[in-house]
Amino acid sequence: MNDYDTRQQAFPVEKRNKGLPDNKPWLNVLLFVLTFLSTWLTQGVSYAVAIMTILLAHEMGHYIQARRYNVSATLPYFIPFPLLNPFGTLGAVIQMRGTIPNRRALFDIGATGPLSGFVFTVPITILGIYLSEIIAVKQVSEYAMTLGDSLLFKGLVYWIKGPLPEGHDLFLHPVAYAGWAGFFVTALNLLPVGQLDGGHVIYSVLGKKAKYAYYVFLVALGLLTLFYPLWTLLFVLLLFFGRRHPPPQNDEIRLDTKRKVLVILVWLIFITSFIPFPFKL
Repeated sequence: MNDYDTRQQAFPVEKRNKGLPDNKPWLNVLLFVLTFLSTWLTQGVSYAVAIMTILLAHEMGHYIQARRYNVSATLPYFIPFPLLNPFGTLGAVIQMRGTIPNRRALFDIGATGPLSGFVFTVPITILGIYLSEIIAVKQVSEYAMTLGDSLLFKGLVYWIKGPLPEGHDLFLHPVAYAGWAGFFVTALNLLPVGQLDGGHVIYSVLGKKAKYAYYVFLVALGLLTLFYPLWTLLFVLLLFFGRRHPPPQNDEIRLDTKRKVLVILVWLIFITSFIPFPFKL
């Protein structure tokens, strides 16, 4: 679910970031409506409203920061996918053209998306857990989907519902499932590789040395696939497309103290939202 791509063009820098007009708003609207319908069909209207709110907040975070730095960007293109997909969508993307001015701009554009989505994911999850029911495990259908938990989701369940009785589990309300998916998507986008949001963040901190962090993470993800094969496709994609990051125009401007603090917050969100085994096999 990569959020956006950056395409360098052959024309001068002063013109480069003025292109890519969003000349097909009807397509953005159509895909939004189709994705709302596909998520509605997947888990109902409450889930659709919740997950679309999270995704829209995430993408608009990127879009607003891109426009702030005069980097040409489209409005979000949502991707409906109602069949054989537990979420009803493959997320959304915005398309950007041009180079990022400097590392601070790279951090702002890359980090604001997941931070914005996270701000909406937390209250949606709290509401959803409150609406969810504790039921006996024996009441759960053998065809029901069993989910793994992130540290943050598990902590919110404990805070709101308390310790679950032995032999019982939480049957998620569709809004809670949207919150779970919001944390899952946030963590995926914050993987510190290539042009994912996390790749932008790590490059903004380390510059060209970020490639070593990419290699370390890819090795860790490769080891995880030995225990959880569902990560294999993502590992292969990142192995081929996630090892490089184009530098910004000015690669010398470092992050200021405020952004360094936000870097710590971003990685805390990643660590507490990441689910090593999201779907029980």
